[in-house]
Amino acid sequence: MIKDFIINEDGMGVVEVILIMVVLIAMVAIFQKQIRSLVKNIWNSINSDASEIYS
Repeated sequence: MIKDFIINEDGMGVVEVILIMVVLIAMVAIFQKQIRSLVKNIWNSINSDASEIYS
């Protein structure tokens, strides 16, 4: 019974996923300004290219 409990690793996937999510959320919180700037630049580039096509 105790041997089966030690060998059983079914819960490891859940713990790993939670740790990955925590790291990703922390990185987004740390680099929030840079991410916003990057997305804004990409969006502006898409809009300017689209206006060239439709104009």
